[in-house]
Amino acid sequence: MFVIPWDALLGGVLLGLSASLLLAVNGRVAGISGVLAGLLKPIKGEFTWRLLFVVGMVAASLVAPWLGFELPQTLPVNGAVWLSLAGLLVGIGTKLANGCTSGHGICGMGRLSKRSIVATCIFMASAIITVFIRLHV
Repeated sequence: MFVIPWDALLGGVLLGLSASLLLAVNGRVAGISGVLAGLLKPIKGEFTWRLLFVVGMVAASLVAPWLGFELPQTLPVNGAVWLSLAGLLVGIGTKLANGCTSGHGICGMGRLSKRSIVATCIFMASAIITVFIRLHV
């Protein structure tokens, strides 16, 4: 029997809605790496909305359990060294791809950007290979 993952469906709808609203209202793409980069190197008139966006993401994880959603209690990676290495590799990949999975996968593909489609295919292939190696090697 097929079970609908309602949490994932709702999460996808909220991501799409928030990305669409940010683009429609602010004319900005909701790529998280770009949003964070704008906080680290502030551009006049850009800081407030970026800060509110990030605060909203953090606040959502705090509010979600009150709404009945379960959050993971443990990290899928054992040890700070592996977690740091994973974060470093994600950062390098984000820099090389000129954006992250949210920017390319949600916003770029939604705009039918060829560069984003290629980047998302590479992200997904890398994820599939990583999971395969982690589980089977």
